[in-house]
Parts: sequence; C-alpha cells; structure tokens
Amino acid sequence: MKNAVFISPNFPTNYWQFCRELKNNGLNVLGIGDQPYDELTAELKDSLNEYYKVSSLENYDEVYRAVAFFIFKHGRIDWLESNNEYWLERDARLRTDFRIGSGFQTEDIPRIKYKSKMKEFYQAAGIPAARYHLVEGLKDCRAFIRQVGWPVVVKPDNGVGASDTHKLTCDRELQDFLAGRVEGVPYIMEEFVHAEVNSYDAIIDSSGSPIFETGNVTPMSIMDIVNNEDNSVYYIVKDLPADTRRAGRAAVRSFGVRSRFVHFEFFRLTQDQEGLGKKGDVVALEVNMRPCGGFSPDMMNFANGTNVYKIWADMIAFDRSTVPEGEHAFCAFAGRRDGKNFVLSHRDILDKYGAQMRMVERIPDVLAGAMGNQMYVAVFPTRREMDRFYRDVLKCR
Repeated sequence: MKNAVFISPNFPTNYWQFCRELKNNGLNVLGIGDQPYDELTAELKDSLNEYYKVSSLENYDEVYRAVAFFIFKHGRIDWLESNNEYWLERDARLRTDFRIGSGFQTEDIPRIKYKSKMKEFYQAAGIPAARYHLVEGLKDCRAFIRQVGWPVVVKPDNGVGASDTHKLTCDRELQDFLAGRVEGVPYIMEEFVHAEVNSYDAIIDSSGSPIFETGNVTPMSIMDIVNNEDNSVYYIVKDLPADTRRAGRAAVRSFGVRSRFVHFEFFRLTQDQEGLGKKGDVVALEVNMRPCGGFSPDMMNFANGTNVYKIWADMIAFDRSTVPEGEHAFCAFAGRRDGKNFVLSHRDILDKYGAQMRMVERIPDVLAGAMGNQMYVAVFPTRREMDRFYRDVLKCR
C-alpha cells in the first residue's frame, strides 16, 4: 500500500476531498495539521488513516518529526503534498530531506516561486511576458519607469496571491512605496499590462501530459479587489479557449511539470500593447504549482460535470483518470463585500437563482480580502445568463 502524507488537510476546508479520494483509491492517507483531532470534521476524520497534530505548521522541526514518525510506523512515504501555495516551499524541503522523489525538490523552488525567474521559462515557451526590474532604490526604479512609463506594478518577488501588491501611478506613490516596503523582502517591478486574467488549470500526469484541463477568467483585478475592498468576480469557462490551451501546455513543458495539479495565469490583452501583442493576445503572468485557490476545485466540478479531487487522486494512484467527462457550463463566483448597499438582498438572490445555485457560504476571514465576505456560486449554460446574474447580485443602490 502506498503512503501519502497530506499537509494541512483541514484548510482550505474543501481539501478533505483530496484525502477522501486518495483513501478511496487504496492509499494510506496520513495527515499533519495544527487543529486538534477532535475539532476535525467527520468527513476529514473518515478520509484519513492517521492524523498527527503539531502545535504549529510553521515549525519545521515539528513537521519534520511528524513525517519521521510516519516513516517509522508505516514505512517509506510515496507522496507528500499540501496542494497549497503557502506550503509549497515547505513541501519541497520535506521531500528533499526525506528523499521523497514524487514532487518538486528544494532546488526546483526558485523557478516556480520567484516571479522574476518564471519569466525566462515562459519566454522559452514562446509566450511574451511583461518587462520587469528587481527593486533596489529610487534611482533604478525611475530609470526602469522611463523605459516602460506609468503606471507600474510592484509586488514581492516571492509572494502569495495579491498581498502587498501595488499599482504606482506617479513619483510620489513610488517614494511612498519605497519608504513603506517590508524590509528584507525582494520586490519585482513590472510594466502595467492592460488585460483581464485568464488561467490554464490542469492535472498533469507523470509524462507531462494533461488528463484534465479547464480555465477561469477574472475580469476584475485581484490587486484592485484587495486594495479597494471591492466585490470579487470570476468564473470557470464553459470551454477552454484554444490559445489558452496552447499556452498552458507549452508552459507545462517549459517548466517541466510532472504529476501535479497546476494553475497557470495569463493576461489576455484588452488593448494593443507595444512589445507584448495585440488586443486579445495571451501574455504570461505567473505560474502556480497547485490548484486554483478557494472553492475553485468545486467550481471546476460544477462547470465540467466531473470530480477533480478524484482525477487528482487517480493521477497519483494510477497515473490516469477514471472519471468520465461530463456536460460543460459556465460556473460563476460572486463574492459580495459586507457594508455595501446592494439592490437585491440575500433572500432575493436565493429566490431568483435558487435553481442555478451550487454553493452559498460565508467566506473565511483569511480569504475574504481577495474573495469578499459572502459568496454565491451558480451554473449557467450561456454567457448571457451568467452576465445577468452578476448584474443582479452585485448592483448597488
């Protein structure tokens, strides 16, 4: 029996389903987390063969001892994974230290975590990327801005999500950023790209071939949603565009992806932009070597009539999918921000769209910055019906 260690199986709250499908496929599923066992959901308890509680997942020595204990008790670990961006480097270090070969190692981290390193692999795949500069001080930043013009975007070179990301439109904002930036954190500055974000989401087998593909569109900037405390909107596409598929598969080859669930982000230009392309072209943004965050895996299921948790577990157990393809639709996410005066009440929305609704939940505080406070996930056969849903749910007085 293969042994699989899953780090933080209790968060995000939907990730217990990865564990369930691993167990259903005959793996010995061993969880490591910081939540007391008695507080785990019944579904997660049933999905684990054993659970090891640490006082903090931030404490590497504790997590290391947990993995060592599992090896002592159960033998060699075949897989170790969290599917979580926050623990990506930790996962790689554990695999390296324990010689677990099925996944990224410490030496792989720079090209998959540092935004500046990603660009050369995108360019090797023939995908254009925004010009960039690693921030040092005022003089070098001004020199870069003279090349690309205002505005520019600055963010940590090794960051998670849109946290600490800033759009700078003038010299005063540049000086304020430099004065307030986090000490010791390397920042990357990029030319501003006029675009919406399109993603390539896929589960890749051991040969680097996709066994499941889909994508999402974020018409609003996540950076603006976080910084302006705005509502959140994105959707899973009904059918993956051919150019997104080509770019995604090329990036998979360039980055050497094997046996992973990936979320690759691209810009789709909303206007012609010199050096990048014409309106509608696909441009590189960044790679994420894990599933799209939040409730996106569930949305992929709703949009494709499938079970990506099962497909991922099949990839690990059998290196192929045993899940038949289902009917396709658009799956829309709308995250409403508390404190706004919406035209439709919560009850109004449920009364009008109850038949299309698939999930209605309060969003955990740790995710609310990027996703809003109250979420609605609904499925529609046409783009027109989905757009009407967004207008109704997000319209304010």
